[in-house]
Amino acid sequence: MKRTGLLFLAFFLSSVAWPDEELNVDSVEEAHVIMHKNPGCECCDLWAAHLRSYGFTVESTEDPQIYLFKTERNIPEPLMSCHTAVIGGYFIEGHVPANDILKLLKEKPEHVAGIAVPGMPLGSPGMEHPRPQDFNTIALLSDGTAYIFESHTAGEDFSAAE
Repeated sequence: MKRTGLLFLAFFLSSVAWPDEELNVDSVEEAHVIMHKNPGCECCDLWAAHLRSYGFTVESTEDPQIYLFKTERNIPEPLMSCHTAVIGGYFIEGHVPANDILKLLKEKPEHVAGIAVPGMPLGSPGMEHPRPQDFNTIALLSDGTAYIFESHTAGEDFSAAE
């Protein structure tokens, strides 16, 4: 990881107060997401609304240098999408469902740098469509390898439980 990345990670982790109890939908209100997005991208705003429905707070930044932001975090091009968020020291790339983020924050899998939904699959949060697609959330390890973190089926309901 580049020095600027380490400095950012150290600053971010030092500024976040995490509760000792297990993360759940009720306690995630403390979880603050910083999202960098392509200027004018509306699907990114829909994804942010999806996270807010789960109790996350989302700070959105239009970033004309979004590609640089992604490459500084060592996100490989095949995993890239239209927005990149940061939470709890992890990157969240693209239209990742809130439950996958909650799972990541709860389990804290060793050596995972972040999770991604590559591209913009129809039916993923923020990409609602009458003809949804199956898609995977991919975990990227700090050594550059990856694995399927979660698989999602076409038409899956990503609504927050009431």
